[in-house]
Amino acid sequence: MLSKIKESADFIKSKFDNSPVVGIVLGTGLGDLVDYIEDSESIDYSQIPNFPLSTVKGHKGKLIFGKISGVNVVAMQGRFHFYEGYSIQEVVFPIRVLKFLGIEYLFVSNASGGVNPEFEVGDIMVIKDHINLIPNPLIGKNYEELGPRFPDMSEAYSKSIINMALDYSTQNNLNLQSGVYVSLTGPTLETLAEYGYIRAIGGDAVGMSTAPEVIVANHMGLKCFGVSVITDLGVPGKIKKVTHEEIMEVAELNKQKLSNIFCHIISQITT
Repeated sequence: MLSKIKESADFIKSKFDNSPVVGIVLGTGLGDLVDYIEDSESIDYSQIPNFPLSTVKGHKGKLIFGKISGVNVVAMQGRFHFYEGYSIQEVVFPIRVLKFLGIEYLFVSNASGGVNPEFEVGDIMVIKDHINLIPNPLIGKNYEELGPRFPDMSEAYSKSIINMALDYSTQNNLNLQSGVYVSLTGPTLETLAEYGYIRAIGGDAVGMSTAPEVIVANHMGLKCFGVSVITDLGVPGKIKKVTHEEIMEVAELNKQKLSNIFCHIISQITT
């Protein structure tokens, strides 16, 4: 695995001068956030050795280099999911590559279903912690060059960055939520009983990604920040059938708010 990570990273470095500080993973319906990246250059995943290919609508499959608030960033316009048939190691492979490109921070976003009765469709939830019910990507051989055998996960999401986001929301009258994100394999949306289970175990939102990416990011010593756009509700009395297209539409409506939050935090963490 190490040789493949290095091969991919070396190939990308040969194409771009930008040494990124922040890596960003853009989830369902949020790929257009790259419009806010200045001096951008891109490469298709299909051109990168060993990279998986995006198969989900709304995930364009491009790696975007550029600047946000003067800070070098690299954004994944589309991620990979366990339900697509990739191994869990393939799902998180690009995060490994981003680390080898030089990132120190990983920002992740996703579209998710809200199970907290105080949430509404369109809310943005800052992820304060997660419960991972997808196979753990660290199962198998451990490579000391990547991180320790038993990485600590007591602060999977950086508390200082979370506080930056919440302070920003207060100063700008944004109604940000915060909560625990639960990762399931998918691809089915949740049953009524599953929504109840997710809430019972301490979840506030549920989706099919993110936690495995954050696990390997912590394994490699990256500081993480994550947000979920609440695109549908799994709350008794508010549950209705929803399509992937409707989920994408809600995520799209929130890209401006999400962009402002990301841009502000990126400008602060590197000063």
